[in-house]
Amino acid sequence: MKISRGFLLISAGALLLFAAGCTKKSVAKNTPPPPPLSTPSQQPRQQASQPSRPMSQPQQQASNATPPRMPDAATRARIDQLLARIEDAYFDYNQHKLRPDAIKALQADSTELRDIIVQYPNYHLTIEGHADERGSEEYNLALGDARAKAAKAYLVQVGIPDAQLSVVSYGKDKPVCDEHDEACWQKNRRIHIVAAPAS
Repeated sequence: MKISRGFLLISAGALLLFAAGCTKKSVAKNTPPPPPLSTPSQQPRQQASQPSRPMSQPQQQASNATPPRMPDAATRARIDQLLARIEDAYFDYNQHKLRPDAIKALQADSTELRDIIVQYPNYHLTIEGHADERGSEEYNLALGDARAKAAKAYLVQVGIPDAQLSVVSYGKDKPVCDEHDEACWQKNRRIHIVAAPAS
């Protein structure tokens, strides 16, 4: 029994020493992990940076692709509906200043139109300027241009980006009415907004 007790005491002492040694080793192992913790934190950064390089290219392409992206078919259909609802703005004889009824016509759906097209920087609208048949070709082209620019200035004020609006003057070359009276001439003194052809 004495031998077995002694054996037990020696065994217990050895276990304590072993446990103490393990504790020291585990403490020693636990002490250095701050550098390994910083190393793993660097590794995810490196791993994140390495995959993010390939991922950042698609992201850059996506971000680069987003601004030039044209609206899809459903959005283009909605824009066409809005353009159809915006009535032509009409002008007094020999004038290019927007009348109150012309402003009302442009106001109709221009806010919703703006909210849509600002998302598609490569989508453009063209403002056509027109004049009645009286006056020279050169004079009416200048007058149509001034009318289109007046409408453009209003739409820019509403918030449609200037870069997405272009103007063209047809002068008296594209009348909507061919009669030779004031009622007909009034219909021809106008601006008309259309979607610009895709480039």
